[in-house]
Amino acid sequence: MPESDLALIRQAAVDAGEIALAHWRGRFRHWEKPQGAGPVSEADLAVNTELERVLRAARPDYGWLSEESPEDPARATAARVFIIDPIDGTRAFIEGQDGFAVAVAVVENGRPIAGVVHQPARGVTYAAAAGGPATRNDEPIHAAAVPLAGARVLTAKSSLDPGFWRDGVVPAVKRGFRPSLASRFCMVADGQFDAVLSMRPVWEWDVAAASLIAECAGCVVTDRRGQRFRFNQAPPLGDGLIVAAPALHAEILGALVVLPPGRNEGTAE
Repeated sequence: MPESDLALIRQAAVDAGEIALAHWRGRFRHWEKPQGAGPVSEADLAVNTELERVLRAARPDYGWLSEESPEDPARATAARVFIIDPIDGTRAFIEGQDGFAVAVAVVENGRPIAGVVHQPARGVTYAAAAGGPATRNDEPIHAAAVPLAGARVLTAKSSLDPGFWRDGVVPAVKRGFRPSLASRFCMVADGQFDAVLSMRPVWEWDVAAASLIAECAGCVVTDRRGQRFRFNQAPPLGDGLIVAAPALHAEILGALVVLPPGRNEGTAE
């Protein structure tokens, strides 16, 4: 059941977070992945190894999809799949910032049924199971309901280029940014910000766990065209995203230009 899966992945994320903290602000190797895929560190790999050891031993019939693991062909036919980002916000982690997160989801038939986003350096754990509340350190959280004008939106500067907006009219929003994409979802889920927007492709491991948390907190979560995500795809890549309470989500979607498939802001988040 989702509850037992949630308990499993929550404990695993918290325990793996201790491994990340043992490296954080210390001396560890890090390097850039090929083809501009971003940075990776010894800590990412150590966290990934521990999560895989614990979770696959507990649920050997589940598939596996992680940013730091080789492709697992068995995930294509697995009824349930773990989708993992061992350290979301690796560049920030390397720089000694505290906003990085461990993100773990269980997906069934394309939809998350349990999700955890754990921020080890802040001692904060966001969690949700399908049909239940979203929580921050076990306290229920809810997204804010505000209009587009003046909304606090987590997004890159380039998303506010007039070319993405109908008639070139960029809404008067208060832009913010955080390096961990999963954490951006959670900050909207608990009302610190009002929306997340990306015109870039997004990797499933960055958004699977956080999307369930945001939905359980009252958000609508879609790609930039308004289509609901289905996870465990090949390739595991979504077409941008919009995350906000229902009325604000509709306002954002209605204000965006409808771009042809494949046209986006560039490289993945």
